[in-house]
Amino acid sequence: MPPASTEASTITLDASAPPSAAVTPAAPATTAPATADRLEPGRPGYRRMSFAFFASGVAAFALLYSTQALLPAVSASFGATAGQASWTVSAATGALALCVLPLSALSERFGRRQMMTASLTVAVLVGLLVPFAPSLGWLIALRAVQGAALAGLPASAMAYLAEEVRPKALVAAIGLFVAGNSIGGMSGRILTGWVAQLGGWRMALGAVGLLAAGCAVVFHLMIPRARHFTPGSLNPRALAKTVGTHLADPLLRRLYAIGALFMTVFGAVYTVIGYRLVEGPFALPQGVVGSVFLVYLVGTASSAAAGRLVARLGRRGALHLAVSTTAAGLLLSLSDRLVAVLLGLVLITAGFFAGHAVASSSVSRTATTGRAQASALYQSAYYLGSSAGGTLGAVAFHAGGWGGTVALGLLAVLGVVTITLFGTRAARTERRTALRSAAAYS
Repeated sequence: MPPASTEASTITLDASAPPSAAVTPAAPATTAPATADRLEPGRPGYRRMSFAFFASGVAAFALLYSTQALLPAVSASFGATAGQASWTVSAATGALALCVLPLSALSERFGRRQMMTASLTVAVLVGLLVPFAPSLGWLIALRAVQGAALAGLPASAMAYLAEEVRPKALVAAIGLFVAGNSIGGMSGRILTGWVAQLGGWRMALGAVGLLAAGCAVVFHLMIPRARHFTPGSLNPRALAKTVGTHLADPLLRRLYAIGALFMTVFGAVYTVIGYRLVEGPFALPQGVVGSVFLVYLVGTASSAAAGRLVARLGRRGALHLAVSTTAAGLLLSLSDRLVAVLLGLVLITAGFFAGHAVASSSVSRTATTGRAQASALYQSAYYLGSSAGGTLGAVAFHAGGWGGTVALGLLAVLGVVTITLFGTRAARTERRTALRSAAAYS
């Protein structure tokens, strides 16, 4: 890993001192190792690692958002409103957000690979129980437990990649993990849509559980042994200190906020889109509504291409492109023509996944110590944004129709724009100050 100051200089949103100036190591596991024997394209183990993380991403997102495409059917089954049914999604993402930090601390002690394997196993077992929920309350409770179990995967995955993959290949490696997320989100929603049309929403959730079980087996068999992990001790005081130093870093705070705001847009749009498409003027059947999530393939491509975007445009330029694409998609989705709505979803999905891949990889590159905690804080912000977006999106839809949901999304996009512009201005001010100081010193 290059020195922290070099890493910070490559991230154009940075307006703060190098991260190493503010971060105190929480455990020996967080010390950056030599890069000579790390994984990279063409080296032994990289393909297995990529395939394993792709499978874990499929399982995680298929389970986490398994009820999202089924919300109209869940509402009809339990006599619930859109806002009430949306809690079957928000409870899972909210529990994940709350549990990701403590479980990432456990990964510092017991290992990234062990934590990820245990997380997927428990989430799959709960997923096989979810179809038998006797009431909406039980369904929400089981989904919360499932989300808490999945919390052990994302931050541990980011820390594993940061430790085991060469820095130049890190964005691409995380992009593949995010691409697995998009495939999981897409396949889970399409599967549930068509199975629900044939056999009801309970059978659909059972099918997702079986899909995730297969992916979990693949992950366990394919994931390479960690070479650069050293177990640390469980020290709550050290953990609190590490978290505090991450939260004190202005760049990391901006990245956390960007992740949360991007996910607010995405959570709002995809929680509500099913309700819009089953109503007039579209009146689509459940299976066709599930197939709409084929647009996730665009997210697969945009997240996997994030590394190339950063190389060509820089991180700031890649984020600006992601924001512009997302906003254009929101505006286009206001049309009453199905083709325009679908194109809007394509743009929203492409912009979201590109922005998420850039922001999450920036966190991993910036935090040279306490990476699991830095990634955990990003994941907490990210999934809190998902919970907020899902619930607020449903409330906005109830109050103002699809236009209300779009307005919420545009407000979140404006937040991302404000943060990036503020970061750019702060960075320029810091550079001018440094140049004046250098001139005075000389």
